[in-house]
Amino acid sequence: MKEMICITCPKGCHLQVDETTLTVRGNGCPRGVVYAQNEMTDPKRTVTSTVAISGSFLARCPVRTTAPVPKGKMKELVALLKEHTLVSPVKTGDVVIKNVFGCGADVIVTRDM
Repeated sequence: MKEMICITCPKGCHLQVDETTLTVRGNGCPRGVVYAQNEMTDPKRTVTSTVAISGSFLARCPVRTTAPVPKGKMKELVALLKEHTLVSPVKTGDVVIKNVFGCGADVIVTRDM
């Protein structure tokens, strides 16, 4: 039995997941079941970070993924972002990396600079 806390809403249900059958107990809503099963089979996270930018009053520009990416690719994505330098001006929603790792998520700018 694997124990985890659901992060899909502020309630934070304490879940117990049977690792062989993926049966979930302790969820307060159906989203807890989906969260626990996904976490056990294919965990994903939305990544927020910064990218270097030139020509701006700040040295770094905030970015995020438009969709969760595989948890195992997070370090690789952060390393990839270190290789990028944006040139001001950039607008919120500008794409920094399209379809990162072929997983359907783009990395976008989250602040006008």
